Amino acid sequence: MTARDVLLVAATELELCERPGLVCGVGPVEAAAATARRLAHGRPDAVLHVGVAGGRRLIPGALVIGTESVYCDLAAEIPVVDRAEPDRVLVALLREAFPDAVLLPIATSGAVSAGAAMHDFRVEAMEGFGVLRACALAGVPAVEVRAISNDVGEVERERWMILRGLETLREALPGLLDALSSTI
Repeated sequence: MTARDVLLVAATELELCERPGLVCGVGPVEAAAATARRLAHGRPDAVLHVGVAGGRRLIPGALVIGTESVYCDLAAEIPVVDRAEPDRVLVALLREAFPDAVLLPIATSGAVSAGAAMHDFRVEAMEGFGVLRACALAGVPAVEVRAISNDVGEVERERWMILRGLETLREALPGLLDALSSTI
């Protein structure tokens, strides 16, 4: 029995909460490129993508486990890949470790408030689809977890509670990593 090698990925150093991991940059393109580059140089057993996010009908500090990541900026007349599924085993492990977490699809958009508002998603972020899609193409199981920091569509940035979202991540990360690193 060995412990899983879990790569922690976040858009910013702040969202890593002083833990080792990959800073993938802001937005779906940067996230996909940085994650793909990292996976090309060594394949972890799993990827945990974390960060703060906007939410609708969710209080700041709520923890959300993504049930899918939907790329809301992409639309075409031909079939395109616009959804990335998290690994169901990883979702189940996190659900067991965090029974009070909310399970919801997470919208990915390069523009704050654009994707979720246009498509009526309850959670929006900027990198999830890019990270999960890069992992899917590399054959690495991945899951996205977000801490709510603001209301979707809130234009007054001073009302955002980024520090509350970061506090939630800081508190949850040990348990999230432990749940995913459990022996196999």
